[in-house]
Amino acid sequence: MTRGAVDIDLSDIPFWGRPRREREDAFRRLRELDGPVFMPEQRVPFIGGGKGYYALVRHADVTEASRNAGVFSSEPTSNSIPDMPRWLAVYFGSMINMDDPRHARLRRIVSRAFTPRILQKMEEDVARAAREIVDQAISEGGGDFVPQVAARLPVQVICDMMGIPPKYHDMVLRHTNVVLGNADVEYTGIRPDMSRLNVARGLARLLRSGHALNSLARGLGRERRAHPTGDLTSMLVNGEEHLTAQELGSFFILLVVAGSETTRNAIAHGLKLFTDHPDQRDLLLRDLDARLPGAVEEIVRHATPVIQFRRTVTRDHEMNGQRYVKGDKVLLFYNSANRDEAVFDDPDAFDITRSPNPHVGFGGPGPHYCLGAHLARREVTVMFRELFTRVPGIRATGEPDYLLSNFINGIKHMSYRLS
Repeated sequence: MTRGAVDIDLSDIPFWGRPRREREDAFRRLRELDGPVFMPEQRVPFIGGGKGYYALVRHADVTEASRNAGVFSSEPTSNSIPDMPRWLAVYFGSMINMDDPRHARLRRIVSRAFTPRILQKMEEDVARAAREIVDQAISEGGGDFVPQVAARLPVQVICDMMGIPPKYHDMVLRHTNVVLGNADVEYTGIRPDMSRLNVARGLARLLRSGHALNSLARGLGRERRAHPTGDLTSMLVNGEEHLTAQELGSFFILLVVAGSETTRNAIAHGLKLFTDHPDQRDLLLRDLDARLPGAVEEIVRHATPVIQFRRTVTRDHEMNGQRYVKGDKVLLFYNSANRDEAVFDDPDAFDITRSPNPHVGFGGPGPHYCLGAHLARREVTVMFRELFTRVPGIRATGEPDYLLSNFINGIKHMSYRLS
């Protein structure tokens, strides 16, 4: 490990429960070092682990590695620090864990979800869902912003896209929480330690949630192969080039987990940011339509809902003065890249007029840039337009209850009032 960073261990789960200012300061110190730090990797019972990984914390390193997928590979896995065993990859081995040509094939198929016709229908669905959610929030007069507002919109939109009936929406959200919150005792009921018993319980619960979501998508896929309806599932399972049952199940888990969690947490963090920065709220409300696009980008930069993804080095390579050898693991820390002083003036400030704003909140440039970034932006935009038009005084009250995770910068609960 590089000298001067021995007191920072990004692999230690309790680190991610420390106060946010402490964690931001730790990443600032890492950015000031002369190169990426090599972090030891925790071994996970029943899964294993490697010797460790390089923590890429500077914007230049994250963006260059993202562009160079031939060297910094998403295979064998990008969403897990240890290699993902086959019995987990059945559910969670989606296209984000693939390189071309397999990745290109799947991305080409699922890009059908983002054609102009589909996007136009999405705009209408998002606007309708946001109106209904805000109607309900007004009738309830406040409460817990995450389950009442932030978490509802993306799950409803994605399930509607796929053709999943409303009776399953709460089930989808519940299992999504388990998939991304498997270090948080509220969602798992299990302490986040590495004892064999705790890990076994956590993996069993993770597998149950993966199986439930996978089975829901596969069952719908069978129905749509026999009786297409024009929804996204129908488009994905029919035609000359289509998804297999296993691919459909994994894609649905990716879509609902990545799509819902990113949007939900951007909306939750956004309300907290506008509460803590009333000057930025006032600035936004003076010209909502003109300033909302920039506000959404700044929310995503400042909050960075997805903290990191992993890459594996395919051959010996030098980048920005650091030598990597074949087989090295690197973690792309988007949260740190989005606070890089070399790129962003006063990076800790929340400034909705920030321009340019080359954040990596949807991943770095390259083939794995978030396919659903446009939809996420639209959902956040529509929700805040609806909220600030109808209840401009809405604000968070008290401190949020944050998710314990080294992968998702999540808010589980946040009390709010309408004025």
